[in-house]
Amino acid sequence: METYGYTQGSSQNQNFNNGNYRSEKKIAAGLLGILLGIFGANKFFLGYIKEGVIQIGLNIVTCGVASVIPFIEGIIYFTMSDAQFDQTYIQNKKGWF
Repeated sequence: METYGYTQGSSQNQNFNNGNYRSEKKIAAGLLGILLGIFGANKFFLGYIKEGVIQIGLNIVTCGVASVIPFIEGIIYFTMSDAQFDQTYIQNKKGWF
């Protein structure tokens, strides 16, 4: 049986090594960053409430110019491997870029 996303125990490490690992949040976070980044939707989806509020504040202050930041983040999400995305943004909780 093929597993997608989060698994328990040592099988997760096996999926990282075999290349069968598939992130559950990568595509959704990338699309939210590109399409709804002006509202900080990608940050809220990943559980970064403080960063999402900061993103909304930046967009209000800059009249939407700061929406370039989540657009770039969405592209970064898509260019990462699934395992690298989960290690960086899900497990290590890296808030920006």
